[in-house]
Amino acid sequence: MEIINLTALEWKEKGNEEFNKGNWSEALSCYTNALKLTNEDNSQKSIYYKNRAATYLKREEYNKAIADCDEALKICPNDPKALFRRCQALEALERFEEAYRDARYILSVDPGNKAIQPIAARLHEIVQERYKQNNRISAKVSQMMDIAFDLKGTNEKRETAMNNLLVLARERAGAEIMYNDGIINKITQTLKLEKNEEIITIAIRIIAELCKDNISRTESVLKNIGIPWCLEMINSQITERVNAAQYYLQTVLNTYSGMDNKPDSKPNKELCDKHNKEIDTILSCLLYSVTNRTISGLARDAIIELIMRNIHYTALNWAERLVELHGLQRLMEVASELEEYKYESAMNITPSTRTVTSVCLARIYENMYYDAAKEKFRNAIDEFIKDKLLSPDLESKVRVVVAITTLLLGPLDVGNTVIAKEGILEMILVMAGTDDILQQKVACECIVAAASKKDKATAIINQGVDILKKLYQSKDDSIKVRALVGLCKLGSSGGSDATIRPFADGATKKLAEACRRFLINPKKQKDMRKWAVEGLSYLTFDAEVKEKLIEDGEAIQAMIELAKTGDQSVIYGVVTTLVNLCNAYDKQELIPEMIELAKFAKHHIPEEHELDDVDFVNKRIIALAKAGITSALVALSKTESQNSKELIARVFNAICSQPDVRGIVVQQGGAKALLPLALDGTDKGKKQASQALARLGISIHPEVAFPGQRIMEVVRPFINLLNPDCSALENFEALMALCNLAGMNDSIRKRILKEGGFQKIEAYMYEDHEMLKRASTQVINNLIMCEDTIKYYEQENDRVKYLVILCEDEDIDTSMAAAGALAMLTSVSVKSCIKIFDSKDWLESLHYLLANPNSDLQHRGIIIVLNMIKSTKEVATRLIETDVMEILMALTKSDTVENKKIKELAATALEAAAGWKLIRKNANEEQISQNINTIENVE
Repeated sequence: MEIINLTALEWKEKGNEEFNKGNWSEALSCYTNALKLTNEDNSQKSIYYKNRAATYLKREEYNKAIADCDEALKICPNDPKALFRRCQALEALERFEEAYRDARYILSVDPGNKAIQPIAARLHEIVQERYKQNNRISAKVSQMMDIAFDLKGTNEKRETAMNNLLVLARERAGAEIMYNDGIINKITQTLKLEKNEEIITIAIRIIAELCKDNISRTESVLKNIGIPWCLEMINSQITERVNAAQYYLQTVLNTYSGMDNKPDSKPNKELCDKHNKEIDTILSCLLYSVTNRTISGLARDAIIELIMRNIHYTALNWAERLVELHGLQRLMEVASELEEYKYESAMNITPSTRTVTSVCLARIYENMYYDAAKEKFRNAIDEFIKDKLLSPDLESKVRVVVAITTLLLGPLDVGNTVIAKEGILEMILVMAGTDDILQQKVACECIVAAASKKDKATAIINQGVDILKKLYQSKDDSIKVRALVGLCKLGSSGGSDATIRPFADGATKKLAEACRRFLINPKKQKDMRKWAVEGLSYLTFDAEVKEKLIEDGEAIQAMIELAKTGDQSVIYGVVTTLVNLCNAYDKQELIPEMIELAKFAKHHIPEEHELDDVDFVNKRIIALAKAGITSALVALSKTESQNSKELIARVFNAICSQPDVRGIVVQQGGAKALLPLALDGTDKGKKQASQALARLGISIHPEVAFPGQRIMEVVRPFINLLNPDCSALENFEALMALCNLAGMNDSIRKRILKEGGFQKIEAYMYEDHEMLKRASTQVINNLIMCEDTIKYYEQENDRVKYLVILCEDEDIDTSMAAAGALAMLTSVSVKSCIKIFDSKDWLESLHYLLANPNSDLQHRGIIIVLNMIKSTKEVATRLIETDVMEILMALTKSDTVENKKIKELAATALEAAAGWKLIRKNANEEQISQNINTIENVE
């Protein structure tokens, strides 16, 4: 019979088989197929729903389990099994009152139900305690609200009360009580008169917490306060207040779309469709606010970041919508804004605004998934530039060049297309050649951004080097430093290839020294130091420049201090310089045969400088770590640019490759910054950050490296490294880190299993690579301490059999781990004791362990035998029929066995066999002898 021809009942039976084997995904699929084939609401359909609900419970998908139980109860009201499963799911979601309601109903129908009685008793206690707690919280909320909203009170008392309300708002009961007590109205009324910015910021955060993961409250709050109020709150010069308002708006969007603030969170398509109107309204209002002339630069940056964070999700489907609403033109208006132009209708911007805008434009372009959409994007950009160029005034042309520069920092392909259009590059070069400072400055910046690809760099070298050299002679430092960066960028177009030098020998060192002077001079503005670092980011492809820079403590410290400002526009320069210093960029693997072939064909072969040898690189990495570079990376990691995140992750990983400085990374907050980098970003970036975290987890105690909830959150990045696309080193380091985590506690072990870790870890036990096999077996050894892992071994498979085989592995550490796992497994699982006999070499493995010169291995072997004898009479009988008893007797009498514990365990095993009456003690000689003849008859 083919599977496609199964009836609904047969699908259910197949689902039951898979369920009993613990194959939840397969069982789920079978029950779903059964439901698809059943149209009529009958008792069978109710069973299919109940069975699927049971599967969802096993997968910890509690909301889906509740939905299926609801469907089953519609067909068969008061069905005890459906109520029981719904009760379990509700309890898991901490909806205790509802769970208790179901438990009570089951007891009213079936008072003798033994399964529900302890659950009902437990839930009764929880509900009673929660009732008392709610009363306490209600009193606390009332007290704090009286203090917080008393405008005559002191600021100190009111701030303390508001902070207490914020803490209470993060608890479900507290949030519900505060909402019902009308805190929203109190906040909005108070903020109309409030002057204390600290209280305003906390109040906004309280509203955000009330909306978190609660759609009904979110709808009510938004209806009450409106989006204009949110935009009013975000419009501030105070960073904390802007961040609070941004957090509130993101929380509302998360609640409507089913996301959370974790980096790898994805929206729920059904929720997005249901709340499409609300999401569209919020994002549209944000988009129209981008060019608002009355908002602060900080608010503008925050709004653009909100658009950027929510634009790339296909479920929200907002990238194309933004283009339709002429959003690109609005963003290009911001991209063309200059701080130098101060007039009545000028926008307020920050040093980070253009960088944030360029990243947003890049993110939008990434989500133009098909050619027609990309074409719409390019057409919108072309339309903006044409409109500006049609205007005869000089300001419009300057703005066009500034906008093109921003594009070149974002969607590079689009920027390159624009600059390749007839007359654009010529216009930029003409502006660079004028005597007007502003034109020189913007043209210089554009030339630097345009020289990003070798073909473009070549064109500019041919046309613009002389202009850049002339600008470098300028008396205006802002022009001079930009021209310097242009020369640096063009001079480094050969990359790390030591044989390519576009400029004369010694030129890069002179340029580096000029950059250094700008960087370390405290009298220079931050803008000039930023450009100096960018110049070094190009020059540090040269190994000689790297060595000179790493020895210059003053320059390194200046770079670190610049990075700590968190200015988004300094990210590229600082991080690229660090990547170069650490040699953390991708290197092309040179295959000897291909090199010989290239030589024969007279092709150019890249050569690495001797100062880029491993010893020099490691010395540079350690020097950077000790100089405090981690704190700079932590500050810069808050960027929304995926490419910048990857570069930061590369530097972190390079530093973490050195065991001696891993402690410094943790002390300076590196682990906290690495976690979001490991969950969100480019594939390479996530891999680099995950490996860095794994390296920290190997050297440092997990509770120190990853305190609090972080210890749970690092599980996923480690498991993501258990991938065939990752290198053997990445696999190995992930396994080592997981081994340390799995040794901590049962909660972490369950988290590893929940993330699908068991199967991925287990796969490496079958590898030929000795270290991978050893590491994975050691992780499994620690995971066995979790009762959920035992179930994997009790199912119909050869897992126990393979552990028995590994006990004889040539690698002593692998053998120890396998034997340890088997010892723990057999102590709690009778099935596993029986399954040992599935291996044809089980006796040889036991011999290997019991007679092993390594006392630790021998100890594990005796525990396995003891557990087998204790398990069942049948298992003990099979052991008695072999020479295992003789070995145990020999161990109890041996003078060569130094470990007393081994002798005691051997004697205990013999006592256990005697307990089954399979062997007897000789009363006169007090020695144990076998009594095989009476095995079959004694009961």
